[in-house]
Amino acid sequence: MGKVKVDLSEKNAIVTGAGKGIGRAIALALAESGAKVFGVSRTLKDLESLRDEIIKGGGKCSIAGCDVQNVKQIGEMVEKVYAESGRIDILVNSAGLNIQAHTLDVTEEQWDTIMNTNLKGAFFTSQAVAKKMKEHKQGRIVSITSQMAFVGFYKRVAYCASKGGLTQATKAMAVELAEYNIKVNCIAPTFLKTPLTEPMFENKEFYNEVVSRIPLGKVGTPEDVVGAVLYLVSDSADLVTGTSILVDGGWVAW
Repeated sequence: MGKVKVDLSEKNAIVTGAGKGIGRAIALALAESGAKVFGVSRTLKDLESLRDEIIKGGGKCSIAGCDVQNVKQIGEMVEKVYAESGRIDILVNSAGLNIQAHTLDVTEEQWDTIMNTNLKGAFFTSQAVAKKMKEHKQGRIVSITSQMAFVGFYKRVAYCASKGGLTQATKAMAVELAEYNIKVNCIAPTFLKTPLTEPMFENKEFYNEVVSRIPLGKVGTPEDVVGAVLYLVSDSADLVTGTSILVDGGWVAW
């Protein structure tokens, strides 16, 4: 799976949005590095496929259905994982979505759907897991945000706001959770080839514009994010908290 490997033996990791795209690639990489992965998604069929792949490869995986827009479901999921594992070492917030709409056309329903998944869901999952991590005085929380936390782009005003909000929330969480040795960071990718973006890239004009804004001249894949995740959850990042790693091909540096 990945080019980067770290030793995560005996670690327990929750990955939200693990059924597809970025979350799935992260879950596979964590399992390959020795962690027991708890894959979380709204779609159990996707999770079952993930679990089968991890177990077939000799890894450890359990799954849990959860809609991160629902705080009650988040709490139940975390309690279930903790009861099974006895501790939670790693959380990766990868569940996310976007509904494309111009500033003048965004509806309240669209705004709330995006915020409730990308920002509210990630925060309350982090909060629930941090309460368990606090008991063991250690933990790593990584949220998948976006370069759109740092730049604007067409038809993404709510998405940009949600990812920018999560980036700032990460900083505040990092400050408040430092006394419990819980590190909290973000990874901010550029456009990646995922089930979410594939329909967008069918528009060649859109695809060409995206590539034109990336100095390295290409969009990424979910596997391009994996190395940054493994770094942040490893001992090598023991002094890293409250920051974002941009995996954007140079878009924000342009």
